[in-house]
This record gives sequence, C-alpha cells and structure tokens, in this order.
Amino acid sequence: MVTRTLHSPVFPPARWLRGLALGLLAGLGLPACAQMPGRSAPLPPAVMEALNRAQVPASALSALVVSVEPDAHERLRHRASASVNPASVMKLVTTYAAIDMLGADFTWNTRFYTDGVAENGMLRGNLYVRGGGDPKLVLERIQEAFLALQAKGVHVILGDMVLDHSAFELPESDPGAFDGEALRPYNASPDALLVNFKSVILTFQPDVANGVARVLSEPPLSGLAIDATVPLSRTSCGDWRNAVQARFDDANTIRFEGRYPQNCGELKWPVAYQNPASYAVRAMEGLWRASGGAITGQVRSGLTPPGAQLLHEAQSLPLSQIIVDVNQWSNNVMAQQVFLTLGQLAPPAGVIAAGSGAERLVPVRAARFERSREVVEAWWKRTFGARMAAPVLDNGSGLSRSERITPEALAGLLRHAAYHPQGVQFVQSLSIAGVNGTAARLARGEQSAARGNAWVKTGTLRDVTGIAGYVNAVNGARYAVVGFINHPNAPAARPALDALLEWTAAQPD
Repeated sequence: MVTRTLHSPVFPPARWLRGLALGLLAGLGLPACAQMPGRSAPLPPAVMEALNRAQVPASALSALVVSVEPDAHERLRHRASASVNPASVMKLVTTYAAIDMLGADFTWNTRFYTDGVAENGMLRGNLYVRGGGDPKLVLERIQEAFLALQAKGVHVILGDMVLDHSAFELPESDPGAFDGEALRPYNASPDALLVNFKSVILTFQPDVANGVARVLSEPPLSGLAIDATVPLSRTSCGDWRNAVQARFDDANTIRFEGRYPQNCGELKWPVAYQNPASYAVRAMEGLWRASGGAITGQVRSGLTPPGAQLLHEAQSLPLSQIIVDVNQWSNNVMAQQVFLTLGQLAPPAGVIAAGSGAERLVPVRAARFERSREVVEAWWKRTFGARMAAPVLDNGSGLSRSERITPEALAGLLRHAAYHPQGVQFVQSLSIAGVNGTAARLARGEQSAARGNAWVKTGTLRDVTGIAGYVNAVNGARYAVVGFINHPNAPAARPALDALLEWTAAQPD
C-alpha cells in the first residue's frame, strides 16, 4: 500500500499552490457542481457488480466525483442533481457551517453561580449550574469543575444545586421515537446541560470462583440501585446483552434476571438511562458527593437568578476537537449540540467577538431547531448563492427521515472547504479509510489504493447508505467524492460505495 500524505493547508504544495491562490483570490467563489463541465458516464464495473449483488438498481445510486481544483474536472457524474437522504453524511453541512461561522477554536462554557456567600468551606446559598451547550460535558470534565469549586472553598452547599438548561429551548422528546431504540446512546436528545450523553456505562467482570459477574457502573447516579452481580453461564458469548435479561422499566433500578456468559470476559455496555429527564439531576448529585462534596438541600432543575455571582467557568474542548467525534465517530447528539449552537446566532450576522482579529459569531439567544435551520440556510445562501440547491435540514445530524441534499451541493461544499483558511481542521475531522473512525472498515485489502488516502464521512440508516469526502488518487489529483444509495437494500449495497472510493483512488495519470 502506498499512502499519499495529506499536507497542510489541505493540498500537497506543488501542484495545488496555484489552485489555492486562485481560489483565495476569487474570494472562495468556486463554481458550483451544476455549472461544471462534465458528462454522464457508465458506472465503474466494480460499482455495478456490487449493486447487482445487493439487488439494487443503478437508479438508486447518486454520485459525483470531481476534482477539487478550480477547473472542477469531473471524473464521474451519475444522478448528481437528485435530492437524497444523506443519513449521517449531513453532519458535514453542520460541522463546516460551524467551522466557517464560529471558527475552529470556538468553545462552550458551563458556568457555576451562587446567590450566597462562600466561607469556611461552606456555600451559604444555592449553587447554580448554567449549561452553555457543551457537546462533550463528560464525567472527567464535570469532576474537574467540581474540584475547582472545592479549591475555591466550596465543599458544603447549604442550599440547593440548581441545574439551568435554559440556553436551549426544546420540546419534550421520546428518545425511542426515531427507531424504537430508546436505550441506544445514539438516540440521546440534546440539552444545554448535556451531562455525559445521558448514559450509564455498565461493566461486567466475571468472577468464576464465585460463579458471578460483578457489575460496575458509572457515573454514580443518585437514587439508582443496580444489581451488583449476575450469575455466570457456560454458554457461548453470542448475544450476551439479551442473555443477561436486563430490566430497565423502573427509573430507580437496573436489574438482571438472566446470566452472563463467562466466556465473554470483561465487557462494557453503554446504555441510555431509562429516564433521561432526571439523568442530569441524579448524575450531578452523585458526582458532587463522589468528589467529596456535601449538600444539605436538593439537586433540581431551575433558572439562574439575575445578579447571581459567577464562581467558576468550565470551558469545553475547542470546536476543532468536537467535530472529530462528530465526523469520525458519527456522534448524533454532539452534532445536534453544534447545530443548536448555530441557532443561537442572531440573523443575519450575529454578534462579532472581539480580540482575535477574526470575525467570529457568538451566541446571543436561546437555541431552537427552527432557529438553527434559519441560520444555516441563510449561511448557505451567503456562501454559495443560488448556484447550489440548499439542503433540507431537520436536526443537523442526519438522524432524520426528512433531511435532503444533492451530491452536487455536497461536492460544492467539499470543494469550498478545501480552500477555506481553516479547511485543515475540517478535513482532519474526517475518518481515514482503513485507518480510523467509521471508515476503518473500508479499504481493508493490502492492495487498496484508497487505504490511508481517503478522508470521508459515512452514513447509514435503515434504507440509506452514503459516503462523502476527499480522495488522493495515484495520479496526484485530489477529488471530492460523494455517493448515496437510497433503497430498501441500501445497507447491503455499501460495497458499491467502497468500490467507488477504490476506483477514484486508482485513477491513472
């Protein structure tokens, strides 16, 4: 396998320097795919063979392979103007809009306020925790914030801990509404104070001598009792989750009525907590006490009162790191957190943050999905004008039956991103075929031309499979590659998109 290195600021320097300069001098006014010279050509044989094996007609495939250079030389066009469901590939629209509007170094803040006074290790008053939409407020970072508060003299709260979710204005939602899988963490709903993705990690550790598997859990959830052990069995590992017969019907308990196969060894099971509305309250109390803190009142949801004093501010990871989880690992709720943050920007231009010399927008209003759609649609029109069809947006994550985009539009976005001043951060958030993320399973053969040379986002729903990104071909060219299959047999036709990547990477001189 020969790997062609991805050079900063996106392209290998020699042959791409002229194109980069032309793109920047043109104000990033790259031509849209709909205006590109091109031709309809027969699909590559390997693509057709994969479609035939999956019993999927060629009419279910929409694809475009086009050079990222300003001349936009097309290698393949097939139903590229069709509006299709992109599944998780829609995350590229959300993350690129965020990079462009917010900047790669944008951060979220979780703020801790009080209406009382801290003295002698005690906070005489309430502690208010105001969420700012941090997409990755996980256990370690919450514990770090609690230790910082204790270092400032807050060990005992003589009042309540009040959790403020008001930065997002979202209706109640059923986590199982999309596909009936309410306990799958990918269905977690967004939240201004999104604590640990509203999930519990169960760890099963076989203790053969005592005939049980010991069950550990994190985070510590106040008021939740979890069976400490489950009997072992000698059956094959197989579908071990069903074998333990877990019961999640009571918000205060997690029970196991089956057996754990000892041949499985130690395994972890991430589960979305069965009562997500109470998760933050339970987790924040459990983590506060586990960190050595005490509280005389209750932990509850509420609003931060005007005039409350700021005690501590916990800053998130920068956007450039957040979108790695979003794109490489297709994290749905993190994508929705980013999408909702864009909805906090006041249209049409938001408020400009001072200090860095770069024009960055800062949130100024409560987030709603309809506001996010409004902001991203306006951004699309400013960025691409009328020359590319705007996507149909829902929640910005692709976990939707209504979102739509054309391969032309997505290829245009990829070409635009390739010349963006912060394009490197966007490209590096993508999975590398055969190497990492959701694309690690692609290009596995030793002779694969795409392995290590394709940076892509994948997407899958029940009747959708898709892929989009960049490929460095053996001819020295770089291509934007977009392919979608919308069909009941779409998952079985995934090899057709793998073949499209390989065909692109193997383009001769």
